[in-house]
Amino acid sequence: MSDAGRRNGRARRWNVHELPPQDGRTFLVTGGASGIGYFIAEQLAGTGATVILAGRDSARAELARQAIRTRVPGTRLRTFVLDLADLESVRKAADGLSASLGRLDGLILNAGLTAQPERRETVDGNELVFGTNHLGHFVLAASLYPLLARTTGSRIVTMGSVAARLADLDFDDLQAVRPPYKGFRTYGRSKLAQMVLASELDRRLRDTGSPVASVLAHPGGALDGLTPSRPPLHVRTATGFLGALPKAPVAQSKEHAAWPAVRAALDPLAEGGQLWGPRFLRGRGRPVREKPFAKMTDPQVGERLWSATERVAGMGWPLGDGG
Repeated sequence: MSDAGRRNGRARRWNVHELPPQDGRTFLVTGGASGIGYFIAEQLAGTGATVILAGRDSARAELARQAIRTRVPGTRLRTFVLDLADLESVRKAADGLSASLGRLDGLILNAGLTAQPERRETVDGNELVFGTNHLGHFVLAASLYPLLARTTGSRIVTMGSVAARLADLDFDDLQAVRPPYKGFRTYGRSKLAQMVLASELDRRLRDTGSPVASVLAHPGGALDGLTPSRPPLHVRTATGFLGALPKAPVAQSKEHAAWPAVRAALDPLAEGGQLWGPRFLRGRGRPVREKPFAKMTDPQVGERLWSATERVAGMGWPLGDGG
């Protein structure tokens, strides 16, 4: 980007309420039927884009589609059944979707499990949180990459977390086999793995001249109690709102928590390798560019995690295909 372009980018305020039109473009949002993912999908739908709501529960995805259509009449929405905890099913689902789409402009890797009280495993024998948040998204993105590479200006947006800053990758125990099992540590590790891999993906895409960009975002602090109602998916109660108010200075609604990922997906000035998050204390506010933290961008760690991920996932990344 030119110096003039950077100056213009700094001068121009991104308006979260007036997003650039995206008619004719297609975006897929994992976890698009609930929480932050729902609001990412709702905001993208308002741009005129076709939005695909991906999730395990087809009935809930249909409710989300109806809720979005109530607020954005005439929007183009699809649902897509996807179980990130079953890697073979992810591959098959992605292959089927690729065959039915002519283009994919944005893949927003948003879905994820939070901290679990005890260690559980996926059908593939991977730790559930790491397997879902990290491995499932890797397989999905790798499977859809040829389609993304054939779509000019496409992006993969990885949703990280501030919890990743407190985590460390233990390559001798990535899947939390050694006791004691600590749910928050495992969750933070899974989000750090996603962010490290997204940074490593950016390096590899650049090295191969790929037209696809790998961009990162994080939502800050997101609370149900501050989130506006979207019946029947979510109804905010007075008790929930009052209970969340003390945290309002450092957290926000899930509607606002969607803003960084939406900007990462749509802003013409966003580039691969960048990290977008809330303005105030990394917890709330309009989306701005952040400096990536060191653990996220270490190339040696990225290369090591990439190799480990391909080995456990049982597939490589098809760099060069479709470009």
